[in-house]
Amino acid sequence: TECVSGCVCPAGLFDDGRGGCVEQKDCPCIHNNELYSSGDKIKVDCNTCTCQKGIWTCTEDVCYGSCTIYGSGHYNTFDGKFYDFDGTCEYVAAQDFCGDKNSSGSFSIITENVPCGTTGVTCSKAIKMFLGVSDDSQYISVIKYVGDDVRYWNRTVGLYLVIETSNGVMLIWDKKTSMFIKLSPDYKGKVCGLCGNFDDKANNDFTTRSGLLETNPLDFGNSWKQSPMCPDVTQEVKPCDLKPHRKSWAEKECSIIQSEIFKICHSKVDPLPFYEACVHDACSCDSGGDCECFCSAVAAYAQECIKAEACVFWRTPDIC
Repeated sequence: TECVSGCVCPAGLFDDGRGGCVEQKDCPCIHNNELYSSGDKIKVDCNTCTCQKGIWTCTEDVCYGSCTIYGSGHYNTFDGKFYDFDGTCEYVAAQDFCGDKNSSGSFSIITENVPCGTTGVTCSKAIKMFLGVSDDSQYISVIKYVGDDVRYWNRTVGLYLVIETSNGVMLIWDKKTSMFIKLSPDYKGKVCGLCGNFDDKANNDFTTRSGLLETNPLDFGNSWKQSPMCPDVTQEVKPCDLKPHRKSWAEKECSIIQSEIFKICHSKVDPLPFYEACVHDACSCDSGGDCECFCSAVAAYAQECIKAEACVFWRTPDIC
């Protein structure tokens, strides 16, 4: 489908992949398998890309990083690696205390994961945020604040509690099972935990607490538990296999992610991992709260769509 010269078009003109012949300056560009005309602009993270002569030219602003933890153990790291981890313990979601034991840092975000439902999946139910110089002898449930070096503000925006700090960390929490961590570009390559290292490379996100690179998400996740007393996770939970009677209901409900409602977003954010995570969650929430699990899963995809500048109004009186 690329813009090519050949025997299809007259000399000096190029096949535009849509059955037409154009001059080189009017060649289209491709993004996520969609064709864009010359002069079209798209948003990629915080940068704007313009199609010129079949090639994208983009601004080079440094963007905030964003990590999502939602539903029953779904993680989307700062560098965009998607994985599942169902552990029952407190885990480091993100921190800048990386390297040796004496390394200095300014923040640490801990997620406490507890079982939700009877299938063995876990959800993030409580968050601890440590700011300033870490000192494990005292903490407050959501925020722990040591020293005068970091200030923070909190506010409520719609369904979400938003905590913003003076050192470039933002935590957005729906007070249920979804959490979004945003970091200023100053932290690039300086953080560690379940959200990865924010160095624009997804292939090294599974770096353990001891600095080893793992391929297995379970070994990686186990390394970030806070207490050695917690059991290691040894196998991936597959709730739809354990509750097959819920599978068709889950697939039907979650199909909204792949439906016309989200069509505007499909070319910008791949819906498949979010659809699979939704089915996983809808199967697993079997002790009440199944609608909450489904809604959180769809909201996570909608949030990624908003980041890609594809605004979708999907909530209705009947749906979430």
